[in-house]
Amino acid sequence: MRPGRSLVTTHSNEKDQEKLYMARVVLAMSGGVDSSVAAHLLLEAGHDVIGVFMRHGEESSQACKVSDTASLPVLGGLSQGRADHKQGCCTASDAADAKRVAAKMGIPFYALDLQQDFRRIVDYFVDDYLHGRTPNPCVKCNHWIKFGRLFDYADGVEADFVATGHYARMIDGQLHRGLDGNKDQSYALFGIRRDRLDRMMLPVGVFEKPEIRRIAESLHLGVAGKKDSQEICFVTQGHHSDFVKARRPEMVGATAGDFVTTDGTVVGKHHGFEAFTIGQRKGLGIALGTPHFVVRIEPDTRRVVLGLKHELGGNRLSADQANWLVDPHDVPQQVSVQIRYNSGPEPATLRLDPDSPDRFDVVFDQDIDAIAPGQAAVVYSGSHVLGGGWIL
Repeated sequence: MRPGRSLVTTHSNEKDQEKLYMARVVLAMSGGVDSSVAAHLLLEAGHDVIGVFMRHGEESSQACKVSDTASLPVLGGLSQGRADHKQGCCTASDAADAKRVAAKMGIPFYALDLQQDFRRIVDYFVDDYLHGRTPNPCVKCNHWIKFGRLFDYADGVEADFVATGHYARMIDGQLHRGLDGNKDQSYALFGIRRDRLDRMMLPVGVFEKPEIRRIAESLHLGVAGKKDSQEICFVTQGHHSDFVKARRPEMVGATAGDFVTTDGTVVGKHHGFEAFTIGQRKGLGIALGTPHFVVRIEPDTRRVVLGLKHELGGNRLSADQANWLVDPHDVPQQVSVQIRYNSGPEPATLRLDPDSPDRFDVVFDQDIDAIAPGQAAVVYSGSHVLGGGWIL
């Protein structure tokens, strides 16, 4: 903490107030309602806020050429954005919205060019699908970029904190679920380095989403009704498998194989297993008379295994590449574990691998549908995020 800082009380609801130092804060501004209101909350608390728009630099044609984002001060060069209208993030219109909000609030605003860093996200996304896994690029982006490279930038401008508009809370230097259970995003933040927790700010996490929209409307920010980002920002058109094939043209046809049922019966052909995810029912292109789901993908045999609903469940998983936000020795055996972004934590028993703190096993109290290799398994004790890993 830089000298001369005093404690101030942040704006929050009556349920949850936190005392934070008046500090220099680098805020990731996406142009959405959450990060825009986060800027207001930080300023209201007396902080020195620097807005940063993170441009990933993936290809599109004309969108940024007709935007005023070219006039942003650029850190490393502002690359072109998306030409389509899918509700992802990092579009030219998003940059324009973020710039306008920053100007209205009177805070400096910069574009951070992360094209080189973002290629790592894209490569991971493609490689995981080609290994029969279900990647989660948004979670990786939070780990590697939003709370990775953004800290590097914060250090460069002598900022005390990094803030985002995520719906999660910092309580006594520990990461917790957001107050709004329907919008909680703590699952996506488990991979942050433990030594950075005390430099994180998550201003909107103590609010429910409707209240954030009301604040934005009262401030006339012009983003109060803006839709939340829903899609993978770099898959600009078509199916994700089209993107994978475009990135790895040498693999076209090499991943085609059979649809089989759980008893091994061949029931059809598919054009590439990268087009499927565990739990998928629609878009299989095959009719079996009763609803079938993808229960397993076998990249070695190129088989996509289909089963009935009851065959989709399981109560065990193993995970590796663990990141613990507490001392692993303090992680209890009885926990709850969340295995996908849009589901809640489920009661489970956790066993750490005695030979490697990077691995752990989970036994759920009851069967859980669609445990997908490649997705994150995030471990909680109540609302407290203890850490997590990647499902094997």
